Amino acid sequence: MQILRFERNGKARLGVREGDEVVDLNAVVSNLPTDVCEVLRQGPATMQAVRDAATSASRAAHIPAAGLKLLPPAATPGKVICLGLNYVDHAAEAGRTRPDYPIVFFRGASSFVADGQPIVRPNCSDKLDYEGELVAFVSRRARHISREDALSVIGGYSVFNDASIRDYQTRTSQWTVGKNFDGTGGFGPAFVAADRLPPGAAGLKIETRLNGQKVQSANTSDMVFNVAETVVILSECMTLEPGDLLVMGTPGGVGAARNPQLFMKPGDVCEVEIEAVGLLRNPIVQEGHA
Repeated sequence: MQILRFERNGKARLGVREGDEVVDLNAVVSNLPTDVCEVLRQGPATMQAVRDAATSASRAAHIPAAGLKLLPPAATPGKVICLGLNYVDHAAEAGRTRPDYPIVFFRGASSFVADGQPIVRPNCSDKLDYEGELVAFVSRRARHISREDALSVIGGYSVFNDASIRDYQTRTSQWTVGKNFDGTGGFGPAFVAADRLPPGAAGLKIETRLNGQKVQSANTSDMVFNVAETVVILSECMTLEPGDLLVMGTPGGVGAARNPQLFMKPGDVCEVEIEAVGLLRNPIVQEGHA
């Protein structure tokens, strides 16, 4: 099941993708949430209501997918926890050794942009880099979770472009500023339920293309810390809650590590595709010209 957020008549809606159409769930059940994170917070009964609405929808609730203005799958996430250097090849190109413990930083939802919407290069920097990543959605509360139970905490997955302003990222020992410029977090197109994918979304091809040129290519099994291990480690120190997001790090091939360096510029198009999860596509625009 692929759940989308989209805008219709100026309002956010929740939908389920069915081929070339989307079922407008709020046209079937008016009081359903319009945010995947809120569906997860309300628990299994609401997720089942989403499934039931999708299967019982009349033809009137089906609308063409083409031309829909999509919104990021999560509007009100709790913690957005990101992993750095979580692929061995990316750690190597950054001049770092394989980490013994996850490198963790946070991103705010105010930076999110949906599939099809522009990623913004800020006026203060021309070092806008791409980072294709897998996102895991936490669906139940977890603290001190065991390895055996860790994946039961994850309700689904999506695609992310952790676009980074490299010179601001390296101005301090913490990466937060360079990872939180407005309009830099490409996210979508959909939430894909965990039961539609291999456990932990492992073994999936992940690829980033800039203007059609492949710039990153790897497999989600290449992560240093996979989804289950990340859940175990994070739940040692914090309570994971429904609606939290885990952004699982990027493979090698980022623009800052190339010679010559390759940064995104206005007029470019960046695509991040994860097998069975989706294709995220964002044009690049200059700040003030969106």
